[in-house]
Amino acid sequence: MLQVDLRELARGPVQTRAELAGDDPLFEGLEVVLADPVRVAGRLQSAGEGRFYWRGSLSTQVAGVCRRCLVPVALPVAADIDALFSQDPDALEDPNSYPLARDATEIDLRPAVREELLLAVPQWLVCRDDCRGLCPRCGKDLNAGPCGCPAAPADGRWRSLAQLKDKLRD
Repeated sequence: MLQVDLRELARGPVQTRAELAGDDPLFEGLEVVLADPVRVAGRLQSAGEGRFYWRGSLSTQVAGVCRRCLVPVALPVAADIDALFSQDPDALEDPNSYPLARDATEIDLRPAVREELLLAVPQWLVCRDDCRGLCPRCGKDLNAGPCGCPAAPADGRWRSLAQLKDKLRD
């Protein structure tokens, strides 16, 4: 339940819990492949007149290919969520604040889930921190061992095109 009726909050804090499928419309356009459902849990409570504070967490797995060696990879993603939902226009300068209409009857927590998921997903997926990637010359996966290509000169540059061609022929 990620949409909470404000009348429920009159009785005290409300526990929130949901599991959102990876193909949920909420995640459209994120350019992220979710390998698992997004599990969300938290607690929503009143924080004064027209202000509501939600502290929660999310967890899932994202899938893709390693940026360095191109093998398929699935990585866990988790994030804590601290969000303020407010009917006060002055509170909206806070980046963790979400607007509520003065006549709102419910709070939709899903925009906070979407935003925090997007911020938690790493920009680049790697299979492991010490991934050696692919050889730039032959394309062999260097995690499996050396490729046998000739070593580049110490300064990293070939002195001439002819020298480079000779090295590649060897």
